[in-house]
Amino acid sequence: MTSYATSSAKAEMSELRRLKSLLPPELQSWVTVEGTTEVNPPLIRCEEIGKDQVEIQIDLVKWDALAMDQRNLLFWHEVARVQNDTIPKDGWEMAALAIGLGGAVGELWVQDGLLLVLALALCGVSGWRLYQKNNGGKQLVELVDADEKAIALATRFGYSLPNAYKSLGSALKTLIDNTPSKRQRSKYEARLSALKRSANKAKAKSKPIDESGM
Repeated sequence: MTSYATSSAKAEMSELRRLKSLLPPELQSWVTVEGTTEVNPPLIRCEEIGKDQVEIQIDLVKWDALAMDQRNLLFWHEVARVQNDTIPKDGWEMAALAIGLGGAVGELWVQDGLLLVLALALCGVSGWRLYQKNNGGKQLVELVDADEKAIALATRFGYSLPNAYKSLGSALKTLIDNTPSKRQRSKYEARLSALKRSANKAKAKSKPIDESGM
């Protein structure tokens, strides 16, 4: 008799294979899909794991609670982030900032003007990069752009435009309802508002889009 753990593992592997099949052909050789083993991880995220290699990581326990269409659109959102090159990069900035600050303090002690300027310049560059990475407005623009591209990917894989919008809208609503963090919830709410505006524009250009699911 097959144990529950074995059945669960088989179901998880089947889902990962299914998601892998939803990658555009041009990404399949360098983008992998894996279940995360972290404690309390985000539902889904992507990160660089090496040169020219990206991994999409999924919390399969939370993932299993979503409807299939919701999973697909959230997955394509991450795929779109890969295509848009907006995934998190190696965090060299913090290390550079620490080196720059340490160098600046050291040069103040030995009073070497040139090295002090170089250390301060390193601090400035790394600090600016950190600001850009953590800029809320910039992050929201990137997320909304990825949602738009996820809609396009869904239609590429056979979804009608109305169903693509409704599926992503439903997924975002579910995330809003299930997210305790006010800051993260506000990001989902902003994405949902932008998605509704996009759906209205699409409806004005073509046949009406039923937004009852958004």
